[in-house]
Amino acid sequence: MTSTPHVITFDTLTPEHHGIVGGKCASLGIMSQAGLPVPPGFAVTTASYEHARDTAPDYDVLTDLLRVVEVGDTTGLAVAAAKAREMVGNWEIPAAVQTAIREMYAKLEELCGVKDVPVAVRSSATSEDSPDASFAGEHDTYLWVRGAEEVIEKVRLCWVSLFTDRAVAYREEMGYDHPKVEMAVAVQKMVHPRAAGVAFTLDPTNGDRSSICIDGAWGFGEGVVSGDVTPDNFLVDKVMWNISRRTISPKAHAYLLGDDRIDRVELDEEKANTPSLTDAEIVSIAKLARTAEKHYGFPQDIEWAVDQDLPDGENVVLLQARPETVWSKKPTTVNAEKDLMSSIVGTLVNPLYSRKSSQ
Repeated sequence: MTSTPHVITFDTLTPEHHGIVGGKCASLGIMSQAGLPVPPGFAVTTASYEHARDTAPDYDVLTDLLRVVEVGDTTGLAVAAAKAREMVGNWEIPAAVQTAIREMYAKLEELCGVKDVPVAVRSSATSEDSPDASFAGEHDTYLWVRGAEEVIEKVRLCWVSLFTDRAVAYREEMGYDHPKVEMAVAVQKMVHPRAAGVAFTLDPTNGDRSSICIDGAWGFGEGVVSGDVTPDNFLVDKVMWNISRRTISPKAHAYLLGDDRIDRVELDEEKANTPSLTDAEIVSIAKLARTAEKHYGFPQDIEWAVDQDLPDGENVVLLQARPETVWSKKPTTVNAEKDLMSSIVGTLVNPLYSRKSSQ
């Protein structure tokens, strides 16, 4: 038996755990450790997979099935992969693994204050963070999973997806030894947003890096991202965190959660004209965006949500962060006579700025 934990929460993942949680979970752990509040959840480590594998009576048969298939024999590979999936699907999940998942899921329910809190269950194979290969889309993900027993079953199906035709063929192509690739699983709360949107760590109208620009609307952020909803807009300075501009738009409709699906819902006039964010939430989103910018080292375009299932003060979560691609590629210049304040603020929010400008 191994002393490696069967489950680990994202916010306690350290670099020492990366080898046992796979690429997706490691990335979530890195963001959590950097102070970026991702939706809460936990990793089912490779120790759980190993425990089930090592107690399975047919594992040696499974590995032999894959090793005898000749390279290029797509029919033989498909037959062997199908047999492997059948075998893994019949593995008994050890009681210790089931108990660990149930206990961790119960803690997630308690944190969110939601019984049978919906989660995403995502494959996180140990090969996914390899610098010379991309396994994106090769393994399975399950959304809106509710209840500990369903989570356990979906963990099993993620293990099964280690042997999809696509995954097996890709490992053959890349020269991976099948038994050396193991499967961890990410279990992460599905976001239930009261409001959502985007934020830029500069003003997209003029490239001013002393401000953070926030667009937000009620419900899910699909309408903001697609342009279907005219969002509220806020501008926040990076030094004093003052809200220097606020534009409240009539948000005629919103994308809201129905029965585990997202519905487009018309809003009444009062709701449509009510600000989608409080001042405290605006500042929290601005600070989140700034943290992402510091972590990645260049201006960011982030997607965020205010999750109504999480406690106040912990309910602003990061959904995605990517580089800002328009203004950040343009050279930054400072006019000493016309833009002294911009130069001062630029120095305060980015100490490297003045150093580079003077070289």
